[in-house]
Amino acid sequence: MIRVLLLEDGQWGRGGLATLLSREDGIVIVGNADIESSVGPLAARLGPDVVIVNTDYMVSQILPIVAELKAVTPGCSVIVLCDPTKRGMLPPRRRARRLSYLVKDTSVPMLATAVRQVARGERVVDPRLEVAAISTDKSVSTREWEVLGLAAQGETVADIARRLYLSLGTVRNHISSVITKTGARNRLDAIRIARKDGWLR
Repeated sequence: MIRVLLLEDGQWGRGGLATLLSREDGIVIVGNADIESSVGPLAARLGPDVVIVNTDYMVSQILPIVAELKAVTPGCSVIVLCDPTKRGMLPPRRRARRLSYLVKDTSVPMLATAVRQVARGERVVDPRLEVAAISTDKSVSTREWEVLGLAAQGETVADIARRLYLSLGTVRNHISSVITKTGARNRLDAIRIARKDGWLR
């Protein structure tokens, strides 16, 4: 049996995917948790073969969670369910190439097939996401979105610099660059635009 852990947003609407997926042959749902919970200890206790991330978080916000998962369960595979209409949820071109990406509306039988594939060590990426990623304006870098995302959470320039191992000047440059590239008036306006376009929650 393939042991699957589901990480989803909050309690609202959670459980439906787990119920449907548990009906598929060879798959057992070992947990269905809030993505904001202590993921590392949970994964260490449950020992999943595959983790499915079903959230509205940006991919750049998911990567630290995946790193935590990989640290405690290095053999597990990760499938991220993405919304191709939101640029911040598209697969990055250079980072996290080991992850698999499917569209959120993927049918349960197709998702189950993907679970079996990644459990065998394969990588799966929905072609629709690849096309969307190629056609999306990439002028703002992943690092710039990451810095803006932390700023949106209320972290200071110094906090961001310490967290990302950057200099204060580099953090300020990233924020300034995002403001310019998004056509925003200031940092708050850039955060508003990023949230409107689906880059930030």
